Amino acid sequence: MSATDDDKVLIIPCSGIGKAFGSVGREAMYMVAEELRPDKTETLCLSLLTLGDEEAKDRVRNHPVITIDGCGQACSELNVKGVGGRSEANFRVIDTYREHRELKVNSVLHLGEAGRKLARILAEQVASQVDAIKRKEDMLRG
Repeated sequence: MSATDDDKVLIIPCSGIGKAFGSVGREAMYMVAEELRPDKTETLCLSLLTLGDEEAKDRVRNHPVITIDGCGQACSELNVKGVGGRSEANFRVIDTYREHRELKVNSVLHLGEAGRKLARILAEQVASQVDAIKRKEDMLRG
């Protein structure tokens, strides 16, 4: 049974323009939303929140959210909180990198094999969190 748009988990990565870890975070989000958990997730563009888009703010307030931040500024997490939403989980690419320092990302434009591997590891962590959120929702429904 597939989820309707009303019960999908939102995955919101940072914009991270010009930053390699931002690119890794976005790639991980696409892996989850398009490949690993396409029936359970969708994404929302962070810039919609920063611009004050009412529909985007409403979705964040009324859906489970997972944020992915590329750097310590935590823009994704802070913007979700700033509009009255709450992240069920926040992932920081730097934390995943610290566990896998052998996977150096050297370019924003071309993640290369190491960057894709790092994104895959992060995507699998995010997908596991999506599963936990959906199990919790199922238990609450009875």
